[in-house]
Amino acid sequence: MTEEQGQPEKKEKKSLSLNVVSSKKHKGFGAGSIDLSDVACVIIDEGVAYIDVGAMHAKSKVERGIKFTPNKEDTPNGRQCWIVWVAVDRNEEGSFYAGATACEMLIDTEARRGWKILADHVNKLDYSIKRRYILGELGDVEKTALRKLLVEHNQEWWDRSPEELKQALDV
Repeated sequence: MTEEQGQPEKKEKKSLSLNVVSSKKHKGFGAGSIDLSDVACVIIDEGVAYIDVGAMHAKSKVERGIKFTPNKEDTPNGRQCWIVWVAVDRNEEGSFYAGATACEMLIDTEARRGWKILADHVNKLDYSIKRRYILGELGDVEKTALRKLLVEHNQEWWDRSPEELKQALDV
């Protein structure tokens, strides 16, 4: 208690963050935590790429109202859509696209059914945060749409991004 006010001192509340397990030694509360605000969710649907923050919680425009199943055969008329997790980092030169990974989904809007493998989405999000590029499953149309979005969103970030990303999206 503080003597002047006669009230208990307020303890600083520790914020919780998503912890990623690593081989590094833990150094106290919240050590190893990541900030998901450095990850953008990009949806690629019918050749058009756009940012949709709702994808972080499976509530993107294409996912809303869809009942997902892990069985691909349950969505025979589904159209192929992609979620691309894009991590942004900063170095002495400025911000850049540090990681990007693509996850496939099938969406049948009319039947309100869809297919995706949640574990794959979680793992790819983790890989993006860990600064990896996994975009090989994207077709030429999707690669072109993603590249166009990244360049238009911030040309300077694109220019500072590693050659590995530029080559992965080269059509």
